[in-house]
Amino acid sequence: MSLLGGIRPPITVLSVLLLALAGFTALSLGSVREDKLPAAVLTSQQHFAEDGAIALRASLDESVTDLNRAAALFSAGKPVAPDAVLDRIGSVYQKWRGTAVVEITSGRLLAARGENLPLTAVDRTKLAGEGGLAPRMVKLANGETRLLTLSLLSWKDQPQQLLVASSSLRFPGISLGNFRSIAVVGPDGDVLSNDGIPEPEMVLTDLQRDDVKRDTKQLKSFAKTAAKRAKANPLTAKEPGSGGFLGVSGSLMGGEFGGDRAAAGYARLAGPEPGVGTDATSLQLTVVAMVNVAQNPERTSDAFAGLVLAGALLLVGALVIAVLIGTVQRPLITLFLDSRRLTRGDLTRPVAVPRGGEAARIGTALERLRQQLLEGADDATDSAGSGSGRRGGLLRRTGARTLVAVCAVLLLAWCVPLGLLVNRAGNDVVVPQQLVNDQRERTDTLNDRIRRALNEGHADLLSVASLMGEDTDPGHMRTILDRTLQEHLRYQSLYVLDGSGKVLAQAGGGPQAIEGKGPRKDPIAVHAGGKEPVVVGTAEIPGRDGTAVVGEFRIDFLNSLLRRPGLGEIRVVDSKHRIIASNSGYRAFEKLDDDRLDALVEGSALKVGMSPRPGSVLYRSGGDHVIAAAAPFVGGGAAKQMDWTVVSWQSVKGLAIHEYSLQNRTVLAGLLGLAVGAASLGWLWIVVIGPLRELARRAESLADGDRRTVLYPRNHDEVGAVTRSLEIIRQQLQQRQQQRKQAEAGGQPSSAPAGRN
Repeated sequence: MSLLGGIRPPITVLSVLLLALAGFTALSLGSVREDKLPAAVLTSQQHFAEDGAIALRASLDESVTDLNRAAALFSAGKPVAPDAVLDRIGSVYQKWRGTAVVEITSGRLLAARGENLPLTAVDRTKLAGEGGLAPRMVKLANGETRLLTLSLLSWKDQPQQLLVASSSLRFPGISLGNFRSIAVVGPDGDVLSNDGIPEPEMVLTDLQRDDVKRDTKQLKSFAKTAAKRAKANPLTAKEPGSGGFLGVSGSLMGGEFGGDRAAAGYARLAGPEPGVGTDATSLQLTVVAMVNVAQNPERTSDAFAGLVLAGALLLVGALVIAVLIGTVQRPLITLFLDSRRLTRGDLTRPVAVPRGGEAARIGTALERLRQQLLEGADDATDSAGSGSGRRGGLLRRTGARTLVAVCAVLLLAWCVPLGLLVNRAGNDVVVPQQLVNDQRERTDTLNDRIRRALNEGHADLLSVASLMGEDTDPGHMRTILDRTLQEHLRYQSLYVLDGSGKVLAQAGGGPQAIEGKGPRKDPIAVHAGGKEPVVVGTAEIPGRDGTAVVGEFRIDFLNSLLRRPGLGEIRVVDSKHRIIASNSGYRAFEKLDDDRLDALVEGSALKVGMSPRPGSVLYRSGGDHVIAAAAPFVGGGAAKQMDWTVVSWQSVKGLAIHEYSLQNRTVLAGLLGLAVGAASLGWLWIVVIGPLRELARRAESLADGDRRTVLYPRNHDEVGAVTRSLEIIRQQLQQRQQQRKQAEAGGQPSSAPAGRN
């Protein structure tokens, strides 16, 4: 018999798979427990740390790019005094704590602004080597860490100068909320800077001081662990198929105190593209975000329920296997043995006719063929044959197809309720408040990142405009614009527009926001005249009234900033709730089309104290829980007047919450049951049931006197063996018929039937 054919393999595989599924059901559904901190909360902290790593990396790289670009633009023109260089940089950018210009050859300090810089940490003799101008971290005498950024100022026939800027390793615009702290950790696990934990002398009571000491100790412990784990390869540290953050990230769980447990997420600074490093990633920094979360009383799912479902599957499986063995397997094997006995000439014992189905039809046909072999007649035992025909007519209606359908219904009776009725997450789903808070804080952080990106873009335009004057020719303008466009991917077009609306110089794509007149008065505005919104930044050139540098931002640049895992759907809307940017497909300037989201946007725009505050809400929509948050533009800069709001929402179903985890595993068990039943019964149908029905038809035709149709076995299994036996019997009957005709033609009596024992 074939290893994969026949009646035994499908039934055996079905038995094994049903046993395995019963074990999976008992272990899986009986082990889903709600931990003191749900996995969704830990995942949220991981995403929070990833947001911090993205913001810090973008801020550091932006600082390096801005300083290098400013130095390159100064070097491209006429020599500028060191004090003028620092004054002009300081008027455009306010991101550095201190700046200085040093003559490289002599080491003489030419100019300085802001805090004193640790210039002794810069080895001027190695600046020309590989990595000589790379950013570096230095520690001040007071223990604080500074990041030094270096660039060169070079003019013909002038001593080369070193432009140095220092910045602190603090996060730009990270919304921490309550009871959260965030830290920058060095490669050795030392905390280089942190926010959120006050200094002991800043709190009033001894209890608060104890809390500060405990949180500081816990944060240092998290920092050591995170620094070790962050050294792993991102390809091996991340789960297969996981996307989003490109670097190493994860979550940690700390100690418990007063009903709260410390939870943390960590993320190492990673480049914007896979395998692409930046100046910031070369520093090997890790971000750790820690928060104290209120614990829920431990609640485990009822293990007995999983055992009951597994036991029910065992009963259903046993019944299905018993039906298949009793009505298909055993009768077919019996027919195989009887048919082989008949081919050997053993005709004394009657054929054991099964009780029903195609096997009964085949058994009846074999019995008729046995009698024909005994009596030598094609139509022997007509009365028995007619009775068998009537019985066969009844059996046609209760054949193997019906039995397989009954087995499928039995399996469906177990699978379908698991997918539709059992362990369904209803209105009693417990959504941790920390998830709602994290949605709000992360949305506010993203809102600040977009606002800062627009402000940085406008600052670049101001810097470019400051390098142009009354005597700047269009060729030099084009050179400056081309260099700026190459260094910053946020622009799709840069051009200089005079008061009459004429383009004096241009770089990039063609202008789309020219309205036939001079530059806009607003530093940042939205042009809505095309198929997609165009964000336009304008910076007036000093000394040339009515002439300005105009930059059109790529809308894809804004959309790329919105790609944050764990926040769901994200939209940037204007004051009329029209969509400007999104992290998924959308139509420009369409409405939110959700009354709850509209109300949330309007509520977040209301001033609480001096300014609006971000808001979040948990509501039900279509039988599902939804977490939504809205954060309006708050803060300084040219982008504040845009009056935009960042809105995000996501379904709770996709979060690792106890009720939904239990529901998902229950549905998975039901789907696995459907897959097991469909695969095994389908296999049985193709290999056995279909050929068996064809065999029954051929056997009845042979018993009715068809001696010309040759029976070919298609498979090397029980059905094929019975087919071969029937073919041998057909040949024997045909030979008998020929012998009888020859005898009648010669006037001789036919020979006696052979095969009697």
